[in-house]
Amino acid sequence: MSFDFSAYVQQCRERADLAISQALSRAKCPQATLLAAMQYSATNGGKRVRPLLVMAGAEACGNSQNPAVNSAAAAIEMMHAYSLIHDDLPAMDDDKLRRGLPTCHIAFDEATAILAGDALQTQAFSELSNIANCPDRIKLRLVQELASASGAAGMVAGQAIDLASVNQRISLAQLEQMHQLKTGRIIRAAIRMGAIASGNSNAAQLQALDKYSDAIGLAFQVQDDILDVTADTDTLGKQQGADEQLNKPTYVSLLGLPAAQAKAEQLRQDAQQAIAGFGPEAQALRALADYIVERSH
Repeated sequence: MSFDFSAYVQQCRERADLAISQALSRAKCPQATLLAAMQYSATNGGKRVRPLLVMAGAEACGNSQNPAVNSAAAAIEMMHAYSLIHDDLPAMDDDKLRRGLPTCHIAFDEATAILAGDALQTQAFSELSNIANCPDRIKLRLVQELASASGAAGMVAGQAIDLASVNQRISLAQLEQMHQLKTGRIIRAAIRMGAIASGNSNAAQLQALDKYSDAIGLAFQVQDDILDVTADTDTLGKQQGADEQLNKPTYVSLLGLPAAQAKAEQLRQDAQQAIAGFGPEAQALRALADYIVERSH
């Protein structure tokens, strides 16, 4: 029987949307505008790739229905939403569109956007540290995974390198380091958090999932760079050609379009090989590797 990835994505998206809404309700924010900005940025659609990775990682380890999986999915998407709010700010990428809608600082104002990002980040850790009926050792591991991946050793460092690279000539190795930090560490954390939240993972499984994560994390960025020059604004949901206009280094600018497309395909194969030892429980991860390279937005 073939795997219906579209149906799986929809199921995960609905599950993630509910988990995020519940997590935001637990924030108990008394300031209406701030809460509205948090909700606007965290619940305005999106592919929900990171929550899907959490769920698929848990499924690969045999227990995707553990309630801790929902909290991990909500936490990582709130962290992602915070990063997008701040990335879009005038001092950073100065983007006006996100997911086809005005960015948070356009829909509200710059100060509110900064605070909404701050609040989403801290709410992510609150969600993980307060998972009901979950052993403290699991909660601590989840907090550690997210903190390590999103902070100065991960996503934030990647964004700092990204900003420092504008109008600079950097090597392919430097570009890969930037994206491994900015995008790849969070993707790896999502899968690891799902595996940990399942309560069933072992060291060998985590090692294999790390190799898979590293491949799809890089493939995700390579494909983003390809789409930035091949897709239109309506399809992307953000300004087409934004990276080129900002003179930001990309895989396409360094390698050329054909070589970038070949690299994305090689990374897809690397990802599939990394999880070859898993059985049918990893079918969602296999389908996701294909989707990342084949997507049009």
